[in-house]
Amino acid sequence: MTANDSFGRLDDDDYPAYTMGRAAAMLGTTQGFLRAIGEARLITPLRSDGGHRRYSRYQLRIAARARELVDQGTPIEAACRIVILEDQLEEAQRINAEHHQRSDPAT
Repeated sequence: MTANDSFGRLDDDDYPAYTMGRAAAMLGTTQGFLRAIGEARLITPLRSDGGHRRYSRYQLRIAARARELVDQGTPIEAACRIVILEDQLEEAQRINAEHHQRSDPAT
């Protein structure tokens, strides 16, 4: 892999660029919170060769949404379920919009 290939990953939302400590600091939360949402299966961090958790920007956005809900008083398990349902709804709406675009000859 060349240096240019490595730098290209910086734009990849799914690239696991952040350690647990850095991710927690960016979110203003604890490492325990990240472990808890992992245990609730909201996000599954990748593991480095040494077994350390690594998070992507996409995972951090998901974690930030869960943190918002928890900060508002929602139990962590419920917050994780809400975020999962929101994500599924967004995906279904995107697929539906694509379907309508393909089936409408006027567009």
